Amino acid sequence: MLVIIGYIIVAVSVLGGYALHGGSLGALFQPFELLIIAGAALGAFVCGNSSKVVKATLASLPTTLHGSKFSKQRYLDLLALLYEILNRVRREGLMSIEADVEEPANSPLFQKYPTLLADHHLIEFVTDYLRLMVSGNLNPLELEALMDQEIDTHHHEALIPAGAIQRIADGLPAFGIVAAVMGVVNVMGSVGEPPAILGGKIGAALVGTFVGILLAYGVVGPLASVIEQKASESGKQFECIKVALLASLNGYAPALAVEFGRKVLFSTERPTFAELEDTVRGKSAA
Repeated sequence: MLVIIGYIIVAVSVLGGYALHGGSLGALFQPFELLIIAGAALGAFVCGNSSKVVKATLASLPTTLHGSKFSKQRYLDLLALLYEILNRVRREGLMSIEADVEEPANSPLFQKYPTLLADHHLIEFVTDYLRLMVSGNLNPLELEALMDQEIDTHHHEALIPAGAIQRIADGLPAFGIVAAVMGVVNVMGSVGEPPAILGGKIGAALVGTFVGILLAYGVVGPLASVIEQKASESGKQFECIKVALLASLNGYAPALAVEFGRKVLFSTERPTFAELEDTVRGKSAA
């Protein structure tokens, strides 16, 4: 929603200011200039990226219109799930969670948190490392290094669409110049026409530069920024899981382990200690 609001502000500010200055909005309507710029940018995007990147970028565009799913309640659920898992391990041993880890969709433990269960990346991350913990004694330092590598890989993959879109934004001003130059070439072939006609053609050519710059910094560039921010948010939940599991491996009690995980969350979504305690108690009682 904020993306749409931002686009409205950009359009009203630019076009409104132009109109208030006495400009004619009709003069800015140059569909052929837009065809040159948009078509060249789309072609460069297709030929400059692999099919995997193209699909990932197209899939990420609808997410820019949605709000963040990483709310305080989501993190409370995540920390409560980790507490229940670690508490069971502490009371009954690692083998007590083997069935839950192998089939989380059928596990009563995971079914308490349907929002988390729907995120297959999150569940896979949790169950993979719990499976490693169940399979044998692990060095916490080695496990931490492995977790860091996986988190870095996830973050890199999440940033690929943002990078592809940013490259489009960087190229749009140049494509605007291409459209403007082609418009000037068209004007040079009409030097014998009256000044009013030549002026209109020169104005149409200059619209290409305007459109290219506006699309770059007012439309496409902000999308790359939004996707990058969402990628950063999505990685924080994995860091929370990592810290909590490593704290448990190092011998800390479940309550302290999830407290370690709480501390790495962004301050805007981080639940307080009291909120986490109340949630854990409520889930455990249920």
